[in-house]
Amino acid sequence: MLLFRSEETVDHWCQAHRVPRRPLITLGQLWQLAVIWYANRLTAESRRPAADEMASVFAAVGLEGPFWDPKADTWRSAI
Repeated sequence: MLLFRSEETVDHWCQAHRVPRRPLITLGQLWQLAVIWYANRLTAESRRPAADEMASVFAAVGLEGPFWDPKADTWRSAI
């Protein structure tokens, strides 16, 4: 994960490193995601969320689109 000051800085970094720009997440969204994602990690009932649960968590913090779809992992099709 890389942290940037602005979207313009992201664009400059991607151009300089010849890396395609990916969807961005704000620090606020990241914090919300962490609070939800790790809410029960220290309990005996803790488990990895199912894909549909992951999609709901991502949507709850405003992360939508194919990049955030856990069922859209293209690398799995190459295995």
